[in-house]
Amino acid sequence: MPNRVVIGTQWGDEGKGKVVDILSETSDIVARCQGGANAGHTVIIGDRKFVLHLIPSGILHPGSTCLIGNGVVLDIEQFFSEIDQLNSEGINTSGRLFVSGLTHLVLPYHKWAEQFNEEELGASKIGTTLRGIGPAYTDKCSRSGIRVFDMFFPDKLREKLEINFRIKAGIISRFSSEEHSNIDTLHKWLVQHGERRRDMVVDASQFMHDACRDRKSMLFEGAQVTLLDIDFGTFPFVTSSNTTIGGIMTGIGVPPCYIDETYGVVKAYTTRVGSGPFPTELTDDAGKMLGERGAEFGATTGRPRRCGWLDLKLLKRSVDLNGVDYLALTKLDVLDDLPEIKVCVDYKIDSSIRNSESFTFYDLGNVEPVYKTFNGWMQPISGVTNFQELPMKAREYINFIEEFTGAKIALISTGPSREETILMPPIVRTNGSVVYH
Repeated sequence: MPNRVVIGTQWGDEGKGKVVDILSETSDIVARCQGGANAGHTVIIGDRKFVLHLIPSGILHPGSTCLIGNGVVLDIEQFFSEIDQLNSEGINTSGRLFVSGLTHLVLPYHKWAEQFNEEELGASKIGTTLRGIGPAYTDKCSRSGIRVFDMFFPDKLREKLEINFRIKAGIISRFSSEEHSNIDTLHKWLVQHGERRRDMVVDASQFMHDACRDRKSMLFEGAQVTLLDIDFGTFPFVTSSNTTIGGIMTGIGVPPCYIDETYGVVKAYTTRVGSGPFPTELTDDAGKMLGERGAEFGATTGRPRRCGWLDLKLLKRSVDLNGVDYLALTKLDVLDDLPEIKVCVDYKIDSSIRNSESFTFYDLGNVEPVYKTFNGWMQPISGVTNFQELPMKAREYINFIEEFTGAKIALISTGPSREETILMPPIVRTNGSVVYH
């Protein structure tokens, strides 16, 4: 069984959780490599809905072991809340969920710092989730962060907390309650939580090397998406980690040779949460319809998402950046009632078409999309599980995406549940089970 990577190719909310859930059925280990609780993965199984912010959605398969890598910033409170919720739903996490000891923690003062930063930026604010992700990564890079391993060494932990409280005194005094601004309370809380799950903490890199030696199959779960990458995204309206393929290796501690296949997840249209350029954004009835039919509200924040046509120029960039072998196309059924569907195939800047090498993300706020128009299929496809049963016009739309990007589509989601999926080689469903063909 090959080792696979799942990466988002747009600005997020493409449905990575469902794709990871399906591919996890044939994976021994599912590893999360970066990001924090600002990412929400939603999986629907029958009449049950699971929203996971930190724990890989592979946990929903009893045969999968899950790992949170050092590239993640871990909100301890959110993490244990998810564990308790899963256990209450009958999902056993004992002996199946592990965390790298090198993982940095998101602490209360990180959330206050993010609130302060957004207020100071005013009209130029990024539109973050206020989950403390950026400030936690800032502490990591400035070498003042606190890691999971630190919870097992109370004296060293106390020393680090005192340093951080001195550095952030102004922010702490402005935003915290009396209880949360107390070092003794936070120190005791962290030590207690460390002891609660000491058996979950591992050397993640060695964990994966041992798994490779034992010929276990691995699925690497990327959080956030390519266009929010700190280097390659629409800076500064990005997240605080490398969400592209490189973040997989540094975020878990594995070499490139461990990766056999890369799956890019793309929505049949485009959405974005927060600020930043969005060339194909629709502010008319079509955009409103996409938002309503697609239930486009953030799993983490509940904020409505901006909606627009599929941008193939940016998708092709994501495919190239990540070396995507296969695409997973989600929410195709949302387009069912549209008589006309557009995709962006180029940009005009100052009335002239510019190729991808001659524009920067600074230009994206000023470009005019060049569209190719398709006739809609105007019939429901919800629940279709066979590609040949899709309307001809839907298949034409899909084939054009493949032709433009150069990546083969291996999965098509025709509804929110696990079962509402078309699988194509190299993954197929046989006798009700997902297998690698």
